[in-house]
Formats: sequence, C-alpha cells, structure tokens
Amino acid sequence: MASCVFLTRQAAASSFLSSSYSSSSKSRKYNNRVVGVRAEAMATEKLGVKVEKNPSESRLAELGVKQWPKWGCPPSKFPWTYSSKETCYLLEGKVKVYPDGQNNEFVEIEAGDLVVFPKGMSCTWDVSVAVDKHYLFE
Repeated sequence: MASCVFLTRQAAASSFLSSSYSSSSKSRKYNNRVVGVRAEAMATEKLGVKVEKNPSESRLAELGVKQWPKWGCPPSKFPWTYSSKETCYLLEGKVKVYPDGQNNEFVEIEAGDLVVFPKGMSCTWDVSVAVDKHYLFE
C-alpha cells in the first residue's frame, strides 16, 4: 500500500528524498481570518519509487531541473538497474516501472512527475508513450 507524504514548495531536494511531512497545508490567521494559504505538493511512495505529481515551477527551479542532462526513448520495454539514486522529471511520456521481485506490481509515471529511484533498484521499464526527461544521478 502506498504511503503519502506532503512537501512544501520550499522543501529542499534532500527533504524530498529522505523525509516526510504530515500536514497538507499551512495558513495564517489575523483576527481569526485566514489571510493566506500555502498549498503543498503531494508525493507518494510505492514499491520504493517516490513520485511527486506536478511540482511547481519554483520547486523545479529550486532543484535546478532545467540544468540536468536530458534523456529520451521511444515506446519500448527494457530492464534497468540503478547503480546510483536517480531523480528525474518527465517532460513527456508514460511508463510502467516493474520493480524486480514485486509480483508484477508496477508504478506508473508520466509527464509532469518528479520521480526518485533508489540506488540498487532493478526493474523493467515498459514505455507506452515516448519519454523525454531531465535526470540527475547522485
């Protein structure tokens, strides 16, 4: 079962990779009136893969995503092992990732997702829509 974590837009990349938050929004009150609300992006973790749906432009800028290298592939199916932790942002595409040893369970990722794959994970990528992504190995 996937667990949910919540991240502020200001959370550092290391916070996304190693911490979870339990609140879903923050607000300020002045004379018992809400004067501002800061929405927080939701991230989920399933089968060891962390996915943040549609992170804000400020979050992507904070991580320096546009400066990361790019990689792409056409629809295909192939095995992959992560020798390092990878964080990636999908610009285009749709993929089902099948981690080895998970009884054919998968994590689906798509354009607009910020994804973290742990070091040592072996899996099969089943690309149904051509992928274009920024990536960073740590």
